[in-house]
This record gives sequence, structure tokens and C-alpha cells, in this order.
Amino acid sequence: MTAHTQIQYEKESVFIHINVSDAKDKDAHIPGRVFLMNKPEGVYLEWKAEEVISLDGAQSDQDWTMVRSVAYRNDRDSDAVSSMNAKMDSRRKYNISFDILDLKSFKRSAPNHGWAYIIFILKDGTTFPALHFHNGGSKALLKEFEKYVHIRRSPNDSRLFIVIEHDPEMLSKSFDELQLFSDSSGDLVSKFIKDPYTATMGGFSKVTNFLRNVLILEDNPTTRPQEEVADILQEDIPGMEISQQESGFEMITKTKLPPRPTVTRGDALLPGQWALHLDSEGKIKNKEDLLERIFRGGIEPSIRIEVWKYLLCYYTWDSNHKTRQEQRKRNVDDYFRMKLQWKTISAAQEKRFATLRERKGLIDKDVTRTDRTQKFYQGENNQNLLVLNDILMTYCMYNFDLGYVQGMSDLLSPVLVVMENEVDAFWCFAGLMERLCGNFEMDQNGMKVQLAQIHKLMLVYDPELCHYLESHDSGNFYFCFRWILIMFKREFHFHEIQRLWEVMWTDKPCKNFHLIISLAILDSEKSTLMENNFGFTEILKHINDISLSIPLEDTLKKAEGIFLQLKKYKKLPNDIKEILGLDVSPNNSSSSSAHPTPTGTPVNRENSPRLELPLHISNGMNNSGSGTAATTPDDSSIEILTDTVDSAINNYYH
Repeated sequence: MTAHTQIQYEKESVFIHINVSDAKDKDAHIPGRVFLMNKPEGVYLEWKAEEVISLDGAQSDQDWTMVRSVAYRNDRDSDAVSSMNAKMDSRRKYNISFDILDLKSFKRSAPNHGWAYIIFILKDGTTFPALHFHNGGSKALLKEFEKYVHIRRSPNDSRLFIVIEHDPEMLSKSFDELQLFSDSSGDLVSKFIKDPYTATMGGFSKVTNFLRNVLILEDNPTTRPQEEVADILQEDIPGMEISQQESGFEMITKTKLPPRPTVTRGDALLPGQWALHLDSEGKIKNKEDLLERIFRGGIEPSIRIEVWKYLLCYYTWDSNHKTRQEQRKRNVDDYFRMKLQWKTISAAQEKRFATLRERKGLIDKDVTRTDRTQKFYQGENNQNLLVLNDILMTYCMYNFDLGYVQGMSDLLSPVLVVMENEVDAFWCFAGLMERLCGNFEMDQNGMKVQLAQIHKLMLVYDPELCHYLESHDSGNFYFCFRWILIMFKREFHFHEIQRLWEVMWTDKPCKNFHLIISLAILDSEKSTLMENNFGFTEILKHINDISLSIPLEDTLKKAEGIFLQLKKYKKLPNDIKEILGLDVSPNNSSSSSAHPTPTGTPVNRENSPRLELPLHISNGMNNSGSGTAATTPDDSSIEILTDTVDSAINNYYH
């Protein structure tokens, strides 16, 4: 630390929580110190992991004279030192440093129980991991902020505080006058770190760059006129009505839905309960009751290896012990026959088989970087990585038309961890792909339809947020692309995604429940997006940064509550009923006319602009999933827009 740097505030025992699924993992809570520093270039908030501080101190004692950390002994053997250095390197990536004038807002835990935490959000949309104050001190830190910035509490979210642009007169107002804080500490929020390897797939960054090129022209203002946004979106996703406010019209931004009911979750399905659902021949009894129990609480990990085989159509629900044995024998024979097909291709054949070479190269690149932080895949020459590779290559033989598209390794990985068997994992993965193969088609029809459906649902559920997103170049919901593509795989912790997937595989409480889950996540982030006035780029960045911090159980409760609200809404449009698999009213077949007026669009619908957005399909799109064109890992399953009209999908909307 230079002579001109002054520490205004310092607090130890400030933790970042990661990997909370394994209590034995010493890195579940990373200890560190938080500092408020007055530097020549500005006032900075910094957090550094304790081990990293120690390393820095050893290298530059004069810079960290005020840090009281334990020095490492010099007599450790080289292996221990090497291991410690690797651990420090892994923790260093969590260090935080920013100028407080770049701060846009922060979230502070509600005054309930547990450790207080603070989440800082910058003006560019960067959202840092939650800092948990195990020994208190969060209130004192924020009181220091009043010397440099002025804060106001969000009227819509009591946990959210907005930083007002610098105004010397406003600085005279104290935090106490605004009654920002209470003495009690807040909820324990234990999962908030950035996606540790988004850059390895390149998916989100690819989407960001791609959309920026498509939607934001050079030298254009941050916020576009709505008419211009509508013209831009005309080339994007079909079936979207763009809300535009005309002179003399009042923008209505509320839909009078029924109150959201209180939803409760249950406990996981236990081995004893699972056994009670099998009769003497091994047939499943009370299937619907079983699915309801799984939806309500998931499955205890020790029996997932059996139950997932039913959910993923490895076994049929009416099978018995004998038929399952016969089925598995056929599956083993079929799998190794398909595996032999690509294993026995000679080098001379492969030289003349471009599609196989391309898929093989892409799989090899993706496998080496899939879930490597998980113990199941850690280490060099890990045999589980070879199994992962072989299953994906064999799937190319099983599904020639689709082949391999980037993102499939993310879907296979948890399945293999549960099955721990190559053949069983393959057939469960094949069953999963039957559900999701539309996400990976070359023309991206499946993805475009689902993003458009999210827009339709949001238009009814929360027209205010929908209008905000439309007016900030985000009404196409491209920021949900990764969520839908790989079923939230990178938005939740590994153990949580297993629970989420098995809940969704029950197909309860409605069709397309994953779209309602998207609404629930956006509903939780509404205040942050709108009160920070985030634009296109900031929305994308913020949505990316909240990965691994979304509370799963709370999200599932909210999603089910939203569905029940929509289901009870007497004026629910028929197209929304079709999306959710509800009975459609026979006396009202026109889905477009079924939208109520209070949806964030002008009240006078006849005279208001309506965009009939055509679906575009690219003639020259590169995607390895087609089996016809070369691609790179960063291109696979990322290209969204295309050029030719697909009348079949277009008719879906009109």
C-alpha cells in the first residue's frame, strides 16, 4: 500500500460462500477482509481472501502493514507449497475492487436471521458475489459510504438501495435520517459467485457480442426511441407485439391477476417411500402421487440412479423386474454396437469424413472444460472424462441428424455423475435429449419459439417489466438464451441443478414450467433492473453475474405461485393457455384478441402499432449440430438469428 493510501474502514471475517453442497469442503466459505480505501485515484471498496492477503503481504510487506494475517512457514516441503500456491490462485479470482463512484446500487439482507450480507452492483451491470459479515460490521461499512455517496431505499424492494449521482447538497443527509438500517442481521444467503467458467463455452459472451452487433449500432444513444426499437426487433423473434405509447394514450402497466397463493415445498422422496411405490412384480404404483412427491421435494440422492431412469424414459412406468432386465440387455447391446461404429473408423476413413472430424474435435474441446471443478471430473487423465467423450461420440451415431452441438456436454455431465455407468448414462442422456433436442436445431426454431413464449407470458404477468425491457432493447428476451438452452445448468450449483431437473421432468404443475421459472427469476430481479435503469448491455451483464446466486427453493415456490395466479385469471388469453397446457376456451379461438388491454400497451388497440414479426432462418448458418457445416466451439448453439421465413412457425403465432 502506498504512502498516499489511507484505510477508512477494515473488517475481518467477511466471507464469500461457495460450494455449500459439501460441508467437508474447506472452501465452502472463503474468509477475507473488506477495506474502504482512500487512494489518490479515488475511494475504493476492496475485498481480499485471507490467504491471498498473506501472499501479497509476503511479497510486499510495506503495502499491507495493517493486515494481520498468519505467515506461512518456510520449512514446508515443495509439494505443500505448490498446493498452497494453487489454492491461493483459485481464491484470488474472487477478489473485489471498485471505485465507489462506479457503484449503482447494493442489496442488503432483510432483517430476519443469519449473517448480514451485502451485494454490490456497478453502473455497468457487474454484480459482485455477496459479502457475508460473520462477525457483524456491515452497517458500519455502509455508514462510511455516506461520506462519499447518497443512498435512497427502493420503494419496491426494501433490501435494495440506489446510489444517487454525486450531489454535494445531498451528502448532508445521513443514513440515519433515511432509516436505512436495523440492528438485526439478515438472512443467510449462501450462493453468490460468478459463473466460474462461462468463458470456456463462450456462450453468453457470444450472445452478448452477437446481439450487440445486431441491435446496437455505432454512435447510437444508450436508450433508443421506441419506434426504432420496434424496427430493430422486426428482424428478431416472431409474434412479439411491441408496446409503443402514442400521444394522448395512457400507458397501463398492471394486470389485475388474482393474489399469489402461498406455496409450500416438501421433503425429498426417500428410499423407503420409493419402495412403497413398487408392487411385488416391480411395477410402479400410484404414478401420479409419486410424480407429485418428486415435484414437491425432489429425490434423495441415493435413489436417483433408479428413479431418473423412469423420468428419462430409460424404463417405462408399466415395466416390471423381468421386462427391465430384458430392456437393459438390449440397451447394452445397442450402445456398444453404436460405439463400435465410430471406434472402428480408420484414419483413412476419418480423413474423408469431415462431419465426423468436426464433431469429434468439438466434443474433445468441450469435454476437457466441462464441470472440471466437480470432484467427479477433477484431475489429469480422469477416466470419467473419457466416458463423457465416448457417450457424446456415440450419441452422434445414434442421432446422425443432430450430432453434437455445444451445450450437450453440460446436459450429460450431471446424468453421468448420477448413473456412474456408461450405458445407463447414455440412454438417460438420449431420453433427456428427446425433451431438449429442439433447443439445438440448426435453424434455432425451438429456441426462438420459447423466447417468444416468455415474452407472451411476461406481457400478461408483468406488463410493467415487459414494457421496460422492450424500451431498453431487451424485449426479445435474448438474455434468457442460456437459461433455456441448457435448462439453467449454469445458473445453479451442481447439486441444485440435479434437484431442479428432476422437478421439471415431472412435467408438473404445467406444460413449459421452465418458462415460468424464467418469469420468477426476472420477477426477483425486477427492482434491480428497473431502479438502476439498466440498459441492454447492463441487463445482459447483470443476468450473467447472478448465476450461482439464485435461491432454488424460493424460485420454485415463486414460479408455482405465478402459475397458479395465471391459471386462476379469468381473462387469461388462449395463447397463454396453450403455452401452459391449460384447457382452451372454445368460444374464443383468437389468441391475439384474447390479450386484455392492461398489458403495458396503448388502451386503444385498434389504432396502436402492431408488429407482425416474421421468423428468420439463415441459409449460411454454421452449426455443427446440422451435420453439414463446420463450426467452432464458440459458434455452436449460439447463433440465434437467421434470414429465411419459416411459414410453419410463423403460422404458430398468427
